[in-house]
Amino acid sequence: MSYKKKHIEPSTVNEPMSMYVTQGSNNPFYGLLSGIKPISLSTDFSVVQLTRQGLPKNVLLSLAKKISLTIQELANIMHISERTLQRYDDDAIIKAEYAEKGIELARLYTRGNEIFGSIDKFKLWIRTPSVIFNGESPLSLLDTSAGFDMVFTELGRIEHGIFA
Repeated sequence: MSYKKKHIEPSTVNEPMSMYVTQGSNNPFYGLLSGIKPISLSTDFSVVQLTRQGLPKNVLLSLAKKISLTIQELANIMHISERTLQRYDDDAIIKAEYAEKGIELARLYTRGNEIFGSIDKFKLWIRTPSVIFNGESPLSLLDTSAGFDMVFTELGRIEHGIFA
């Protein structure tokens, strides 16, 4: 009897590399941060690095304008006085601890836009007092990281149809 050897493929898994690459500048989140080079936001690690370096004041003000926040509201969320924020030059780099709040705002509003289907509907929701937030508006909670978490959690509930 003759035995023929079969051609056996090695046991490897071939996954598409696209699963490991972030969307980069095509992500609407990055559109809210105008004034930043799109190439610098190609990965999540680039966003972390950008946050650590700080954001230019004009980028933060542009973000505030796009999401309909006043300078006073932006300053309260960032834990900086309105006057101090105004004193910065337009192209001055704002420290990382303030830039992080700006990035979180961009993420939050992008997520809200996805869930509500319109940034205008989300802007209305975020300013409306809610029983879920003890009669406060979600916007009033954004001065703390726990508040951001609460708002993100509620958006997840809304997305899945769980209403309180």
